[in-house]
Amino acid sequence: MTLRHLRIFVAVVDQGSATAAANVLYLAQPAVSLAIRELEEYYGIKLFDRIGNRLHLTEAGKIFYSYAAHIITTFEEMENGLRNWDEIGRLRIGSSITIGNKMLPELIHDFSLIYPKIDVKVLIESSDVIEEKLLRSELDFALIEGVTHSMDLITHSFADDELAVVCSSLHPFASKKVITGDDFVKERILLRERGSGTRELFDSVMEIHGYACIPAWESTSTRALLSAVVENLGIAVVPKRLIEIERTSQLIECIHIENIEFKRNFNIVYHKNKYLSKSIKEFMKLCDDAEK
Repeated sequence: MTLRHLRIFVAVVDQGSATAAANVLYLAQPAVSLAIRELEEYYGIKLFDRIGNRLHLTEAGKIFYSYAAHIITTFEEMENGLRNWDEIGRLRIGSSITIGNKMLPELIHDFSLIYPKIDVKVLIESSDVIEEKLLRSELDFALIEGVTHSMDLITHSFADDELAVVCSSLHPFASKKVITGDDFVKERILLRERGSGTRELFDSVMEIHGYACIPAWESTSTRALLSAVVENLGIAVVPKRLIEIERTSQLIECIHIENIEFKRNFNIVYHKNKYLSKSIKEFMKLCDDAEK
């Protein structure tokens, strides 16, 4: 018994005769009659009674029809759903906190205009957590800053970024354009938590220049660090893209550490074995085009 048998049976019932069903299905009438006979022999039941020139469903035939029609409908829904998965499926996107705060909402908005029926799930976490989720195939792809730590992940850069060193407009450094590294490390330094891309970049750059920093504050929230800076509680190193409000309000000032820069890339990251569907590729293209 195959799906073809079920389609033929349902067509015979719906059309009222084997001849009419054969015409609809573009089959020879004997092929239709053979399929009905094979069904009856397979299940050991009689599906039709022939009264006069018409076929009438038996009680067993009525029950069989309800099952057959349901199976065909379910199969067609599955076929349509999977064949159009890129238009009606689900996308699981991971994002570091920095990108999630600034860029991701705009990217998802633009993507939803192209694929309005795709359900976009988002996880915003620190870069190390996102990387772990990618390795466990719990995310389709992710947008993070900085580097990855696994050979199983493929990285594609889509934007440049940098960290800003900021102090309160009331801080003595506010009137200076450049400070030395020695002056910087003497201050109360406010940083993102370990495991974040921002913190990893800061630590690696400072280590390269021979400085070790013990932060006065550590936080998963850039906004919390900026609020502390506004209150003149220390100097923070945060993503430059996230300081617009405080900077425009002249509550903080950007300063530069002599000969030290905190530059990095924003990256699209996915598992090397991940199949990149049409919708995933479209989202990646939106990322590439966003900074042009």
